[in-house]
Amino acid sequence: MTEVAVLQEKKRYAIVGTGGRAIFFYTAIAQDYVKTSCIVGICDTNQTRMNYANSKLEAMGHGAVPTFLAAEFEKMIRNTKPDEVIVTTIDRTHNKYIVKALELGCNVVTEKPMTIDAPRCREIFDAVERTGNKVRVTFNYRYAPHNTKVFELIQSGAIGTVTSVHFEWMLNTSHGADYFRRWHRDKRNSGGLLVHKSTHHFDLINFWLQTRPATVYAQGDLKFYGRENAESRGETKFYTRARDSEVAKADPFALHMDEHPQLKAMYLDAEHEDAYYRDQSVFGDGISIEDTMNLLVRYRNGAVLSYSLTAYAPWEGFRVSFNGTGGRLEMEVVENSYVNSGGEQAAEGSLEKRTLLLRPLFEKPREIEIEEGNGAHGGGDTVLLNDLFGEPVSDEFMRAASHIDGALSILTGIAANRSIATGQVVNVDDILRIP
Repeated sequence: MTEVAVLQEKKRYAIVGTGGRAIFFYTAIAQDYVKTSCIVGICDTNQTRMNYANSKLEAMGHGAVPTFLAAEFEKMIRNTKPDEVIVTTIDRTHNKYIVKALELGCNVVTEKPMTIDAPRCREIFDAVERTGNKVRVTFNYRYAPHNTKVFELIQSGAIGTVTSVHFEWMLNTSHGADYFRRWHRDKRNSGGLLVHKSTHHFDLINFWLQTRPATVYAQGDLKFYGRENAESRGETKFYTRARDSEVAKADPFALHMDEHPQLKAMYLDAEHEDAYYRDQSVFGDGISIEDTMNLLVRYRNGAVLSYSLTAYAPWEGFRVSFNGTGGRLEMEVVENSYVNSGGEQAAEGSLEKRTLLLRPLFEKPREIEIEEGNGAHGGGDTVLLNDLFGEPVSDEFMRAASHIDGALSILTGIAANRSIATGQVVNVDDILRIP
């Protein structure tokens, strides 16, 4: 069999957006799934960043692929004929690339969040209905063994019918701060952390309870990051970005990209093309997202969620507790600290510890054993990647997420943003009714 014939048998992927998250996908394809998958083209607003992606592909033995600037996205699809397009661009542009890829005959794998608001979400739904092609949202947290075990216990009736959930997520001063250095700090780009980050958490609730959000009430503020907050704590020295700043040298929150080869290659060396600065001060002006958020969510099945997200905690991880008619389930997960795309630090979402405690009514509590997982996000990434790019296997836990799941996860955050703005309880169906 010729090399060309072998290539044609593999599933063909094109990638749009070659920032930090794209590395997750193209590294997996190039190193672990060469028998089933291949990359045929990459697209970005920045040629330097695409050149870096190609250098990594070559180093991994995959070989360089054709590059296309953002305005040539349609040309990439027509020229390279991918089966699927992987979307890892800035959040506000996901819908544009998802819709166009669907219209050009491709299925789509998109990084979360699927998009950032209801009109963009409706565009994606209309395109799926119009074309019959599929959108897959990569919720890797579903695949982490501890989160899958929670699903299994709840669905087995171990605590009866779940009546309430308390979910507290902590982002620390490494990972949490990172959102305030980069494009995420502008809510127009990311929808804020309640859409960009919390989509993971709201999806987990939908997945665990097999239900949908009905109403949302939220409060959120910028209480720690930003210039005004720093001034109120007595800070007098400020800078715009870490590069060439004497003030930044004494700031533990500053990111010095020249100390991180991967960040330097992807962003510092690419600035001349797009003026995107990855090392902005977290105590600067122009931050429009919240760092302290609290929600009350009622679900269609009657369960109620109390949720908090803090982006400046001294540790990284979460605690979640489920109260049910037959008992209580408690989980705590401590994650290692990291900076997105830093390269030298701990793998994203790698774990320090995790505990899962079942407390049935009228019985002694018992700790539940959790399968060990390999890789980032508690082992979830490895399972997800095999599900995406490996040999298909059945999944009794139904973890693969469609565009419907993607929409239901972001609608909680979109409703929360509206609630913060209005001070009112928001009916999710008033934002977008999902069939």
